[in-house]
Amino acid sequence: MRLVPETSTLTHRTERADLAAAFQWTARLNMHEAVANHFSLAVDQSGMRFLVNPNQRHFSRMRASDLLLLDANEPGTMNQPDAPDPTAWGLHASIHRLRPHARCVMHAHPIHATVLASLADSTLPPIDQNTAMFHDRHVVDDGFCGLAFEGEGIRCAGLLSDPKVKTMIMGNHGVLVIGETVADTFNRLYYFERAAETYVRALQTGRPLRVLSDEIAERTAQEIESYPGQAERHLSEIRAILDQENSDYAS
Repeated sequence: MRLVPETSTLTHRTERADLAAAFQWTARLNMHEAVANHFSLAVDQSGMRFLVNPNQRHFSRMRASDLLLLDANEPGTMNQPDAPDPTAWGLHASIHRLRPHARCVMHAHPIHATVLASLADSTLPPIDQNTAMFHDRHVVDDGFCGLAFEGEGIRCAGLLSDPKVKTMIMGNHGVLVIGETVADTFNRLYYFERAAETYVRALQTGRPLRVLSDEIAERTAQEIESYPGQAERHLSEIRAILDQENSDYAS
């Protein structure tokens, strides 16, 4: 299969534009990692066909038409002339193949999330509203074995079997979030970095933390999860700003 459809017959236009907007906004927030890191989105019912960023393209220049359309079950993908980054294939194809409930997968190395991932204890305690969002909804991967080639991707996918867990703190590495849509997943990535920053800055004071009870943290997490339309509005506003600036993200 061709990895990049012709622009004149571009498929999945809305999904592509949403994902490209998320890439460009991630760069604007300085949550990107040069030309590394990857976002992907399943576009068929099985979850096997997915969009992902092309090899070595900066997030700030990502356009809808740039995104590759891959099949997680296609063994010859890496032999194509426009093949994705090997770690994009290793991590994202493995997760889409083994965890089809992970419709959207975003992996990045934002600074505060990565600081958290570098601590001996990388769990995120509920000390405010943002950190409470992730109460009992994140897993810490403490088995880092190097770059995310296929073996590492399969191992990481094994940590995402619980549908309630949508955030993986990748020890010594960064963060990975999953979700139903681009809006849902990007919103989670954004708030995880905010939550990690709050926690890291709180630790820097050297003073005792005011940790919420499990009951209040769970209630807060559920209230945020059921709050109507916030993730969708977040992405909609990002797209509106980019449109107002005449960004080419949707092209």
